[in-house]
Amino acid sequence: MNTTEKIKVHFTDNYLINPTNPIEANIIGAGSTGSKFLTALMEMNHSLIELGHAGFSVRLWDDDRVSEANLGRQRFAECETGFYKSVALINRANRWSGTNWKAETVKFERTPLGRLPEHASATLFISCVDNVKARFEIAEILKELTNGRLYHNQPKYWMDLGNSQHTGQVILSTIGEIRQPNSEKYETTAHLPFVTEEFGELLRTSETDDNTPSCSLAEALEKQDLYINSTLAQMGCSLLWNLFRNGMTENRGFFLNLKDFRSQPLKV
Repeated sequence: MNTTEKIKVHFTDNYLINPTNPIEANIIGAGSTGSKFLTALMEMNHSLIELGHAGFSVRLWDDDRVSEANLGRQRFAECETGFYKSVALINRANRWSGTNWKAETVKFERTPLGRLPEHASATLFISCVDNVKARFEIAEILKELTNGRLYHNQPKYWMDLGNSQHTGQVILSTIGEIRQPNSEKYETTAHLPFVTEEFGELLRTSETDDNTPSCSLAEALEKQDLYINSTLAQMGCSLLWNLFRNGMTENRGFFLNLKDFRSQPLKV
C-alpha cells in the first residue's frame, strides 16, 4: 500500500489560463510597492501576449499625490511632483507599452453612502496598502462582490503585499472556491483563505500602521528600507507568473526578511 503523502497544490482557475479578453486586474495602492508592482506587471503583460495570452487590463487605485519624499524610493520623477500617483504611473505605462490601462484617483473603499466603489469588479485584485484597516475593508468589499450575480469579471484571486521596515509578506487568496480538477498525483485545494482571516492578528502586530506622509526620503527610509518594496513586488509577480505559466502552485505566498536575506514559502 502506497502511504506517500500527496503534495498539496492549487490549480489555477481556467479563465486565467485561457481568457477570451484581457484579465481585468485592480491594483490598490500606487506607492512604494504598488508602483513597482505595476512595472513588473507591464513586463508580465507583454510576455503573456507574446505567448498568445490575452494579457491584462489594469485599473490602478490611489488618491495620493506625488511628493518630494516619494522620489527615489517610488517610481516617480521630479517632474511628476504634485500629480496623482495613479495618473502618473498609468500614463507612463500606457505610453511605454501601448496599453489602455486606467487610473482611479480615489481610494478603493465604499462611498459615503455605503455603496461599492464604481468599477470595483475585476478578476484579480492586488493590494499594496500601508495600513491594516484598508485590508479589512478590501476583504469586506470582495465578499460583497462575490454575493452579486456577476457573470463578467467574476472575482477569482486576491494577492496582498505588506511590509514593515525590513520584513514583509505576500499572501495569495481565492475569492470563494476555485473548481479543481481530479488528480491522482496531487491533493488539490480549492480555497485559499483571505489574509485577514488567517493572519489578522499577525497583520495587526507585525506591520507598521503609521501611514502619515513622510516629509523627506530620509524619514521615509526609517519606516521602510530602500529595497523591501521592490523585492516584495518582484517575488509577488513571480508567484503570479507561475500561476499563469505552470497552471498550478505549491506555494500561496511567502514571508521575507530582507535584513538577513531569508525567505520562507507559505505552502498551500
